[in-house]
Amino acid sequence: MKTIDIHTHLLSSDVAFDRFYDKLALRFFAKKFGMNPKALVSDPYGEYTHALIESVRGSQHVEKIVLFGVDDRVDDTGRTLHKDITVCATNEDVAALYRGNEDVIIPFFSINPNRPDALGLIDRYADAGFRGAKFLQNYWGVDTREARYRPYFDKLAERGLPLIVHVGSESSVHSFKSCESIEMLDHPLEAGVQVICAHMALSYEPSRIFKALSKNPKHFNDEYYLLIDMLKRYPNLYADISALLTPVRAKVLRHLSRQSDIHHKLLFGTDFPVPFSTMLNSYDLPYRKRFALAREANPFDRYAKAILEYFPQENPIYTNYTKILGE
Repeated sequence: MKTIDIHTHLLSSDVAFDRFYDKLALRFFAKKFGMNPKALVSDPYGEYTHALIESVRGSQHVEKIVLFGVDDRVDDTGRTLHKDITVCATNEDVAALYRGNEDVIIPFFSINPNRPDALGLIDRYADAGFRGAKFLQNYWGVDTREARYRPYFDKLAERGLPLIVHVGSESSVHSFKSCESIEMLDHPLEAGVQVICAHMALSYEPSRIFKALSKNPKHFNDEYYLLIDMLKRYPNLYADISALLTPVRAKVLRHLSRQSDIHHKLLFGTDFPVPFSTMLNSYDLPYRKRFALAREANPFDRYAKAILEYFPQENPIYTNYTKILGE
């Protein structure tokens, strides 16, 4: 099986890995992601980008990655209100890494619609070869239900650019809960944009951890089921399975694997470099299989091989990217 990863992150060129979450992930997951922990301290961005490209080039299953950064949180004048030093990579950084790695990277831009020149920036980056857009409206505090954002989505539709929208819980950056809702998809869908709902709209309550990890479908959040219904009703709506190997999401894999009537609308994605464990997880794989998966050194192949346990290689999830990217 060969596929394209529809959901990977470029980290900020200013990344320092000094947050508690970063240090914890670094300690336990750096080597699992093909990275040298010491090099990540001395040259974090250089080591990250080197490991990312080498992992894709060395992957048995992932031929290319859709790569994007995340724009700053800005006000209506374009003034930066917050710039996360880990996730806020610029479009220029994406373009720079793309040069020389055109065979393995498909660049998407991230443009906060609060920027006064947002529509012009869409044209600029589309003309420069960017193939789509990534929205992290929950970090930006952007409620896409507001009419003022409709021209942004009309511009994406006019340029034929797909849009990846985060829906559901967020733990990597500060998130405005009201902007995590599946209703964030409504305006771009109405505008005719090809919309990719990230992470299967899965959410959880940290205070109810046992429910959050439960494989019982009655404990899955309502928006997961609403998304399944919407995938049947909207021809321009897709969903990716990125980060579905995190414990609070992996629980749905068996259920999702049985929803064959929407598999033609699902896209393979990892959410690299979001850490995951093949051993300590909420899915239903036997421990013999978990040990076997843990021995896979390549992070993209480790993710792919776990997903192959639920979606065999002939499943359309691995080729649906052609409907979005035309490749």
